[in-house]
Amino acid sequence: MNPRWVFRKLTPNLPSFLTSLVTSNPNPHFIFINPHQLSTLLSICAKLSYFKTGSSIHASIIKNPFFNNPIGIWNSLLFMYSKCGYFSYAHNVFDEMPVKDVVSWNTVLSGFFRNGLVGEGFGWFKAMYGDLGVCRFDQGSVTTALSACDGWEFANVVKMVHGLVVLHGYEGETTVVNALITAYFGSGCFGEGRRVFVESGDRNVVTWTAMISGLAQNQFCEESLEVFVEMRKGLVSPNKLTYLSLLMACSGLKAVIEGYQIHGLVLKLGIDLDLHIESALMDMYCKCGGMREAWQIFESAQALDEVSMTVILAGFAQNECEEEAVQVFVRMVKEGIEIDPNMVSAILGVFGGDTSLAFGKQIQSLTVKKGFGSNPFVSNGLINMYSKCGLLDESVKVFERMPHTNSVSWNSMIAAFARHGYASKSLELYEIMRGKGIEPTDVTFLSLLHACSHAGLVSKGMDIFESMKKDYGISPRKEHYACVVDMFGRAGHLNEAKSFIEGLPIKPDVQLWQALLGACSFHGNSDMGNYAAMKLSLAAPDSPVPYILMANIYSSEGKWKERAETIRTMKKVGVAKDTGASWIEMDKQVHSFVVDDRMHPQTEVIFGVLLVLFRHLTDEGYVPDKRFILRYWDEEGVSNSLQNQDE
Repeated sequence: MNPRWVFRKLTPNLPSFLTSLVTSNPNPHFIFINPHQLSTLLSICAKLSYFKTGSSIHASIIKNPFFNNPIGIWNSLLFMYSKCGYFSYAHNVFDEMPVKDVVSWNTVLSGFFRNGLVGEGFGWFKAMYGDLGVCRFDQGSVTTALSACDGWEFANVVKMVHGLVVLHGYEGETTVVNALITAYFGSGCFGEGRRVFVESGDRNVVTWTAMISGLAQNQFCEESLEVFVEMRKGLVSPNKLTYLSLLMACSGLKAVIEGYQIHGLVLKLGIDLDLHIESALMDMYCKCGGMREAWQIFESAQALDEVSMTVILAGFAQNECEEEAVQVFVRMVKEGIEIDPNMVSAILGVFGGDTSLAFGKQIQSLTVKKGFGSNPFVSNGLINMYSKCGLLDESVKVFERMPHTNSVSWNSMIAAFARHGYASKSLELYEIMRGKGIEPTDVTFLSLLHACSHAGLVSKGMDIFESMKKDYGISPRKEHYACVVDMFGRAGHLNEAKSFIEGLPIKPDVQLWQALLGACSFHGNSDMGNYAAMKLSLAAPDSPVPYILMANIYSSEGKWKERAETIRTMKKVGVAKDTGASWIEMDKQVHSFVVDDRMHPQTEVIFGVLLVLFRHLTDEGYVPDKRFILRYWDEEGVSNSLQNQDE
């Protein structure tokens, strides 16, 4: 018969899960439980983080006159203290244990990693392996060590642990295989992760999910979907984590068709109402431009958390739905939903030139009230918000008040100076950033090239472009190439810009040809413009840009016949020009206008003032430049259309 431990019912820290024991025991002052029940209680305390209750049970064990603690209870105490975050107490218990088994050692090993003591954890792992007289080395030790290997710096560690796996014959254990796949992908060793998966014999759902997830998280999204297709041919059924990884792959590829199919499978399984699945579906639709579908999921959700609300706000920002994002955020605040730094960062991402500065200042007031001022994501968002709204000085103040800055903070400030035409300030800040040992990113170089382009610093810009690959090993993206083309073009070096495009190792796309055509429009070069427009039309047949820019080039050269032919061709192919808009903020309200707008409630007053201003300008000798406009106002205030010359 198992020994039974005695606890006073008067202990105040014992929660409701002891009720059944209390009611089943006739003694009004004591509870009698066996070692198995005691271990169960300690495990519950660990999972619910009931430290006081667990320590009370520990005290009762020590005070028990029949104290003869079996190893299972010792291990449960280790687990309880470790899970509750009191790792030093767990270490003390381990030192006091008269007998230790592999579970004891693995529990402490897991505690090191759980509490962020990675170096100490691997030191402990080495001691476990080196002292076989004390403990047995098992697959649990391996999987625990591999679970801590998340980052490129652990690549060699994973390989060494893999060697131990082979040496001890654990390479056939499914749990070890799963941990190896996850660790290899987490440390950037993609080839090794694939090899372990291919060589694995018994694959369970965790094995397949580890492979699908590892590929998706490392941008091998297409291959991730291919592995899922292979999985569907077998007998293993996907689980919720599998579908979450698949939705991540669809987001990375912006593959909305495949996303619809995954959504359909999720609906069939009845897990579409799971909070994590809903957030992943919203994120997928947002990344694919399907805001209508994302909003339907958001509105029909039975419960919302911080993640789902942040996803929908970020989705509106990414899809240029600024007004909708602001409305949703205001509704959240009014309904008393707890706002966190991620939501604030997401709403700050919607700000552009047409967003209310007054609203932006209210957001900053909210961050002060909530105590988010030290959050780097919020501060970075404030820097961008003030910069885009035209208040560069406020961006500088936010940056200077930040207690801790990261590469994103410096990138935001460099971009802010570049956006306002202060190229020298951007370059100066870049040098300070490097002096502080902060590594530049591809975004840093994008902002620097933008600054050099607008300042005409071609030589300096090319030096920066060359240093990306040479000094930092950063491969240029198409955006960087487009910046270089724009830089050559703005400086009037159109032939160099064309040669640069034709010499690239990648196939030129819309961005590059549009940058060249924009430069031709700026300098009024129709010969080079025709070449760029033809290439742009092939790359983007539905774009109105080549027609509009060529019409402007012909206008600047006085070639009205060619201009008219361009407009007719544009109409013939059915390409519509996007309507241009301007805006102004007055009394905390943004007023937007399009060309020849008559919809504003104060239209007559506005046009009356414009007419007075126009007459004052002409009286002073101003002559309007009609080359780049479709409509202009004559001295009598009558709208004349240059399109009459095109008919």
